Amino acid sequence: MKLLEVYILRRIFQMFLVTLIPVLTIIWTIQVLGRLNLVTDTGQSMGSFATLATFILPTIIPVVLPFALVIGITQTLTAMNNDSELPVIDAAGSARSIIYRPVLLLGILLSLFSFTVTNFIEPPSRVAARQMVAEAYADLLSSVIEEKTFRSIEDGLYVQISERHSGRVLRGLFVVDYRDPNFDLIYYAREGSIDESGTSLTMRDGEVHRKAADGRISIIKFVSYAFDLSAMAKSQGGLPQYSTDRSLAFLLNPDPDDPYYKETPAPYRAELHRRLSDWLFPITFALVSLVIAGNTRSHRQRQVHPMVYALFLAFLIRWLGFSATNLVERHPAYAFAPYLVPVASMAIAIYMLATNRQFSTPRLIRTSINRISRNIQSRFRARSGGGAA
Repeated sequence: MKLLEVYILRRIFQMFLVTLIPVLTIIWTIQVLGRLNLVTDTGQSMGSFATLATFILPTIIPVVLPFALVIGITQTLTAMNNDSELPVIDAAGSARSIIYRPVLLLGILLSLFSFTVTNFIEPPSRVAARQMVAEAYADLLSSVIEEKTFRSIEDGLYVQISERHSGRVLRGLFVVDYRDPNFDLIYYAREGSIDESGTSLTMRDGEVHRKAADGRISIIKFVSYAFDLSAMAKSQGGLPQYSTDRSLAFLLNPDPDDPYYKETPAPYRAELHRRLSDWLFPITFALVSLVIAGNTRSHRQRQVHPMVYALFLAFLIRWLGFSATNLVERHPAYAFAPYLVPVASMAIAIYMLATNRQFSTPRLIRTSINRISRNIQSRFRARSGGGAA
């Protein structure tokens, strides 16, 4: 690559990272905080929580990466145009490929990276994250219920014991069950035990208080009572395999006898076409950004930053991509739709670049923007004048 191409590539990549890292961190933090109860409710260590957070990261990267690329390209090229770097390049007689080549190279590399993450890293990460959650709640039944301490097994279900003895024997049991909105249940028992599978709590010599929605309370004494905990205990082999958890090889050639695929094959079909089409969006967005910000004319006169137009088109194309994937799930005849969206967008962008056509805002939108801008300026001046008076 020429020195000027390396310079442009370096600036775009730096701006891309400056955009990607903060946005990715914010979205990642939101996703991780939604699973904070794994530590607080099940007694897991912060190391386990950090591992779970790492498994979540590959599910976010392919979504955020194309938009960070749009911002990196448009911001860099607009800054170079405003600093008269792009006009100087054109005035020196350089070919437009000097600007196009580094942008397209970065777009292609990020598309390949997105394909790798989506098809080979994200599915096993999803399975590993769900496996960790399942094992954490299974451990909760046998090890986290401590003596003389109320613990929440799940929303609306609390357990407290007075003494723990060998052989999974518990003394002084107190169980509160608020999961059913029609009535509340409170169990007292002198003794209880958890079975070897960890899915059933057997209480002996106790009573249960049942409070109905109308406030009436009934008390029933029992000699032995089995409390089912299997809903919270998920064994390692019992995790369902969804379409997003499957490998690319399985989606390309699914097992017709697989129980989950046999029950609902449509999500697997949609997932396959999503994985084979989503990786095209980085290169598509790179071309769209070049159409909007790759020229050297009239950026200074624009009322709206080119990044606004680029992001608007990027969000529109991405929304069309999601809609196309949903159509595939409804009927296999729409299998072409997820590929049509990025390919058609690339074709239009390549045509505009090849014919040196510029993106122009529709007159109605320009008029509306100018009107809003004038109203804001007039109100600001009026307030400034009033304050000065």
